[in-house]
Amino acid sequence: MDTQRISFFLPALYGGGAERVTINLLKGFVQRGVLCDLVLASAEGPYLDQVPPQVRIVNLNAGRVVKAILPLSNYLRREKPKALVSHLNHANVIAILAKKLVRTKTRLIVVEHNTLSADRSKLWRGKLVPPLMKLFYPQADAVIGVSQGVVHDLETYLKLESGKISVIYNPVIDDVLLAQATASLEHPWFQKDTLPVFLAVGRLSEQKDFLTLIQAFALLRRNNHARLVILGEGEERSKLEDAIASLGISQDVALPGFVANPYAYMSRASAFVLSSRWEGLPTVLIEAMACGCPVIATDCPSGTREILDAGVYGKLVPVGDVGAMAWAMQQVIDTSTDQDRLIQRAMCFTIDRVVPKYLTLLNLP
Repeated sequence: MDTQRISFFLPALYGGGAERVTINLLKGFVQRGVLCDLVLASAEGPYLDQVPPQVRIVNLNAGRVVKAILPLSNYLRREKPKALVSHLNHANVIAILAKKLVRTKTRLIVVEHNTLSADRSKLWRGKLVPPLMKLFYPQADAVIGVSQGVVHDLETYLKLESGKISVIYNPVIDDVLLAQATASLEHPWFQKDTLPVFLAVGRLSEQKDFLTLIQAFALLRRNNHARLVILGEGEERSKLEDAIASLGISQDVALPGFVANPYAYMSRASAFVLSSRWEGLPTVLIEAMACGCPVIATDCPSGTREILDAGVYGKLVPVGDVGAMAWAMQQVIDTSTDQDRLIQRAMCFTIDRVVPKYLTLLNLP
């Protein structure tokens, strides 16, 4: 037992914003000498090798996160950490239930990464979890929302008492990311003196709405020679491939799947496009800015307007508006961007700026 140990809970370490945020938090905590556990319902996923070596990985071997209630409660009973920080709403509900099963003084913090009212997920948890959040989130010791929009949405939807939710932006940028941005990239589309390349990164899912981006790119292509690369994997791959083929743009659109270092692409792309229908605080948008890449984003709930300061640092377009997105892409081709200004804005979201706010909430020095 170590009462100063801080534990972080996630379902697994597959490629997502919440997983990257957790790894960055762990980096910041161990740099400050805090003992940390990373507790996973299932210890798998491409980000496993990015966990700092000082962090103890606890594999609950539960498979699906819903089966982690008893293993997690046993862990809390045995280890009695000072605090448990849980990420992702379905995992947060499980963490609250696990703590209810044991009598421990462990402080429970749940972090909300998405805008609940806008989430149109077709997964079972998209339907089942929100009522459970309303029931159980008030029992957490503290709730963190990753943007002002997320916090306002939670206060409205969950009717949590004033002061229960804190806004803490995600820790996104560190020296490792900036170094990876300068790594070599062999992709032929990103060599010097090639056509403009638009880049998107994210799960191939309904939330990310890459279909609108593909349609906007097809519209742009009527008058411009350009290319589009979408990094990521997901359930909508075949649907997107069909759309690309039917629009006759297969030779200029690539879907390479998940890549370990998207930052080398971001630093070389003509522009980064975030086409999401909803978000919380889209990590990839901040990462692209840190790489000096011009950005276009949907004015979705929530986070993009906050990151871009209502359009000061990039172009905001309405959700699902093919014409507006194509226009914004044309504007990026036609005008120059002050890269240093973008990079300076991204520095508001560094690990060193964010971790002290978590430490304060956890009553750590």
